[in-house]
Amino acid sequence: MKKFLIPFMILLFMNCGTDDSIKDYTQANEEEILEYISAQGLNAEKSATGLYYIINEAGSGNSPTASSDVTVAYKGYFTDGAVFDQSGAEGISFNLNQVIAGWTEGITYFNEGGSGILLIPSRLAYGNNGRGSIPGGAVLIFDITLIAVN
Repeated sequence: MKKFLIPFMILLFMNCGTDDSIKDYTQANEEEILEYISAQGLNAEKSATGLYYIINEAGSGNSPTASSDVTVAYKGYFTDGAVFDQSGAEGISFNLNQVIAGWTEGITYFNEGGSGILLIPSRLAYGNNGRGSIPGGAVLIFDITLIAVN
């Protein structure tokens, strides 16, 4: 029995290592965001999760929670300025539990009528896999206006 146990244990430990094909974009995303902030002359706050946000207008209406239904007008783009998505001026409505973590957290920093910018590292967006035209590891920037907390 011991003859089989030792090779099995070796095989088990060899397979418990990390997958080198999964890249950690944390440091690269941080550097990219900081370079963008500097190049644009922005004054951003950083949250504990690594989300950067800029409040241009705080707004004076209701403040959403992470589970609120909201209506948001937005433009999403990369640090090179290439736009990958945007809403119309009327915005779109959704529940904050149904979107990327960067939105779930970031939109709660605004009140109704507020606007600003979210700079989202990939781990709070689409991670290593990306989605559609958004490549894995991409930093996402959103100009947002919180139209309503529904």
